[in-house]
Amino acid sequence: MKPLPGFRDFHPAECARRDYILATWREVARRYGFVEYDGPVLESMALYEKKSGGELVGQLFDFEDKGERRVALRPEMTPTLARMVAARERDFKKPLKWFCCPQFFRYEKPQRGRGREFYQFNADIIGETSAAADAELIALAIDTLRAFGLTENDFVVRVSTRAEWAAFLEKRGRAERMAEFLAVIDKIERSQPEELAKQLQPFGVSLEEVRMELSKPAEQWETGAALLEDLHARGLTSFIQFDPRIVRGLAYYTGFVFEIFDRGLSERALAGGGRYDSLLSLISDGRVDLPALGFGMGDVVLGNMIDDTPAAAAKRDAWLAANRAIDGYIIVAQEDRRGEALALVQQLRDAGQRVDFPLTSAKVGKQFQTAEQLGAAWTVLIGDEWPLVKCKTLATRAEMLLPPEELLAHLSPPEISD
Repeated sequence: MKPLPGFRDFHPAECARRDYILATWREVARRYGFVEYDGPVLESMALYEKKSGGELVGQLFDFEDKGERRVALRPEMTPTLARMVAARERDFKKPLKWFCCPQFFRYEKPQRGRGREFYQFNADIIGETSAAADAELIALAIDTLRAFGLTENDFVVRVSTRAEWAAFLEKRGRAERMAEFLAVIDKIERSQPEELAKQLQPFGVSLEEVRMELSKPAEQWETGAALLEDLHARGLTSFIQFDPRIVRGLAYYTGFVFEIFDRGLSERALAGGGRYDSLLSLISDGRVDLPALGFGMGDVVLGNMIDDTPAAAAKRDAWLAANRAIDGYIIVAQEDRRGEALALVQQLRDAGQRVDFPLTSAKVGKQFQTAEQLGAAWTVLIGDEWPLVKCKTLATRAEMLLPPEELLAHLSPPEISD
């Protein structure tokens, strides 16, 4: 039996790598003053049908539950967040800075960088209209990737704004066809000029007009100059590339949007997001109207990039070594001392040490082998020397004899003090 297509098993090694990503996401988000939240894994289909757009609705794991409700496994978090905030927005001081790291489900074709289940870091700011919020969000995304050991040589943040395209269409009397027009712009890099010119005809727009819009300096964009100034003060502009071709696929985006790619463009987008200032009003039927922005960063593409970037892989491996399963291993050399060994195990665990021991009788050599396989930094042997125990630092092979009651004073995780 194998897992279903697009789903993953997490054996201990894979689980540790996943936990490294989750732990890093949480650490950076909290450094920025974001607080964690979560929501249900199952939502009403109506929440996505009205708010997320046709493409995403077609990727839902949806079904009718036993209460005859049409429901779906969550494919993203923004509609859930909007529903939660709309329900209790008066309980929270604005702006809200919330994040989460949940698992999502989308029925897509499995391929490199894309599965049917994935973990995603979501960070959102609600209740702030200024470009400072846009810059704060982009800075968080950049610093999150930097925390994995990635640099400006490894990735780029491509920033755009739907507001510019909305104004572009408004001047031409085609504002009502915004969604269709953005679908053309979204595929502009993959379209031939002749094909693109034909696709633009129904909007009364020429290819030359689109090219002129694409070449407009960032300072002329809505909030462009303020955004650049903020990011420059942080020393982060080397990560930024203004690119009007970035429009994002979901229907609820209203203003600035961005996507993050590896410099070599060998992977799918590492992250993406932007402003969705109208979504809370839509979710609450107009009762709550708050500006909002956010982004998502998935674990699959990120994991691939960490694997393929030596500095990032080394940083991850160092974290994995520091967060190994155990600190030490108790060697039971004489079975008639197992009671004393168990008492010592419990004492060490009560003191916060990560300790393991053989559940059944085993040769001493095999116990030492097990300790090394588990990544233990030290062992404590209980045998002929009792009432003394023999401590051994596995990295240096240094040993010492001491009474059990003095053991804790000589342990300094993850190694033994000399």
